[in-house]
Amino acid sequence: MVLTFIFLIIAGFAAGLLASVAGLASLVSYPALLAVGLPPVIANVTNTTALIFSGIGATASSLKELRGHWKKLTLYVILSLIGSIGGSVLLLIAPASSFEKVVPFFILFAGILLFMSGRKKDVSTAKLKQAHQTPTKHFWVSLISLTGIVLVGAYTGYFGAAGGVIFLAILSIITDDRFTVVNAMKNVIAFGGNLIATVIFIFKSRIDWLLVIPLGFGLLIGGYTGPIIVRHSNIHLLRILISLAAFGLAGYLFVTAYF
Repeated sequence: MVLTFIFLIIAGFAAGLLASVAGLASLVSYPALLAVGLPPVIANVTNTTALIFSGIGATASSLKELRGHWKKLTLYVILSLIGSIGGSVLLLIAPASSFEKVVPFFILFAGILLFMSGRKKDVSTAKLKQAHQTPTKHFWVSLISLTGIVLVGAYTGYFGAAGGVIFLAILSIITDDRFTVVNAMKNVIAFGGNLIATVIFIFKSRIDWLLVIPLGFGLLIGGYTGPIIVRHSNIHLLRILISLAAFGLAGYLFVTAYF
């Protein structure tokens, strides 16, 4: 049991870094829970519960970037929570395995969006500003953007894999904020989604709380460290690396789903 705890703390730290930097925590934390013997569904809900601690650490570490953005962020969180509730309930009705053949394409699309948002940020930002100057266009841009956040929230509550990087991609497209700010908002949104999903799972599923403790501790430390790394990183290089990681995860999930 001691070795299991040490293993989960280390895995949690790595997952916390990936969660707060790239939104790819499940690359590490979910397989770690499977490795210590949890069945897939219990591992999924236990992983979601433990990820709350990454959100706490990342939010505390990102207060500098979030200053002046709370009003907009609150709207995004509410919309994400609406989606997350629906996704979490759906998970309990239809297991995520029924969705696994579509997930690789979602993640691939998110990686492409994130990559292109870095290369053509000025163009996308200009188009958004033009849309905001025209009431009709502003309405449709806002509606599509906000609907997208609800849908990603539903995806996160239902399946979760790379949900953070999908949020990162959509926020990079619909806002003209710096990447460090977008990443910080992504962390808070993911935190809210994991929190509400956990509340549902407490009443509707079984969480292995004993394993949440070491994994959550590692996630807390890793989640706090991640935004500090982002703050001092080459943003363009980091965006490319996250996109490549998303492509790799999409490829892996495609192989496991179809072969």
